[in-house]
Amino acid sequence: FCMGEIEHFVNPDDKSHPNFSSVASKELVLFGRDDQLGSGKTKTIAVGEAVSTGLVNNETLAYFMARTQLFMEKIGMDPTRLRFRQHLTTEMAHYACDCWDLEIKSSYGWVECVGHADRACYDLLVHGKATKTAMEATLKLDEAREVEVAKLKFNRKALGKTFKADQRVVANALEGLAEDWKDFEPIATALETDGTTTVDGFEITKEMLTWKKTSKKVHEIKFTPSVIEPSFGMGRILYSLLEHCFYQRDADEQRCVMKFKPAVAPHKCAVLPISSGAEVNALVDEIAAELMECDMSTRVDKSTAALGRRYARVDEIGVPFAVTVDFDSLTDGSVTLRERDSMAQIRLPKSDVARVVFDFVHGRFTWEEAIAKYPVVQVKED
Repeated sequence: FCMGEIEHFVNPDDKSHPNFSSVASKELVLFGRDDQLGSGKTKTIAVGEAVSTGLVNNETLAYFMARTQLFMEKIGMDPTRLRFRQHLTTEMAHYACDCWDLEIKSSYGWVECVGHADRACYDLLVHGKATKTAMEATLKLDEAREVEVAKLKFNRKALGKTFKADQRVVANALEGLAEDWKDFEPIATALETDGTTTVDGFEITKEMLTWKKTSKKVHEIKFTPSVIEPSFGMGRILYSLLEHCFYQRDADEQRCVMKFKPAVAPHKCAVLPISSGAEVNALVDEIAAELMECDMSTRVDKSTAALGRRYARVDEIGVPFAVTVDFDSLTDGSVTLRERDSMAQIRLPKSDVARVVFDFVHGRFTWEEAIAKYPVVQVKED
């Protein structure tokens, strides 16, 4: 089970994202927990609105959700078969703030393929406790800031008697909480009310310390980062992509096509000779070499099968473009270039092929632009 994960650390008091505005208008299909328990219907909503209304907890989580959607569309997933489902409260870990799964519809139904979880500070807090190392980040302030803290005074005798070798661990835990009155206030309230409380598994009593709420100027703020974790199931994504890209041309079971986007197609271009003549094959080898020189993986088919059959072969494995070298190529140096899904063909100079295919693959040139620039030709594929 191959996974790919991003561990993005963020200030728990500021989960905005500097690039959120670039995706705020991106619309996602969201299946929130209220809709799951109520109408059973999804909502199509811009991520900016989803954050502002509180449907998605914060900008950083929403940013990665939008980027995941954009990535799926870029590699060729069908957008109508993508949705984000929010975890129900009964599904979420006790420490999580919000979780959304990208689900992809395939022949198996809606399958979770990418998880997006705001895991709060849990991971680093647990790791810090296990390693006895503070897993903290530091935010440098442009100007000094007044913060409310608790000033502690320990009864070392009482601490030592109760905790012995662990008294330093207990004192450090309390001092860490005292750095921010908001963190220490629940401890103070419990001690005042009940005379006892628990910190990191240690039972603290009121006799062990005294405290005073005060303030101090700080030039930096230390915090344990929250973790936003997108987790990608590689196998599920790849399988879903294969399903989404498969179709049969004209409902003919003998004409199967994989409509891979050029960027992800294993082979970018096929080069086919119209005959087995030596001159034609030499030109085929020359074009194939130019394509491979540009790092365009190329498939050459010099078999004696009919040209239409050879087109069908490369369609089956998702090759987006096919160059055909014919007899005119020997006289005028031009070749035809076929686009897989439309089966349309243009005629262009042999010297342009490598550059044009390279630009197609890298999204710098579209087929619509190509047919506006080069003459379209009619070729029978039978």
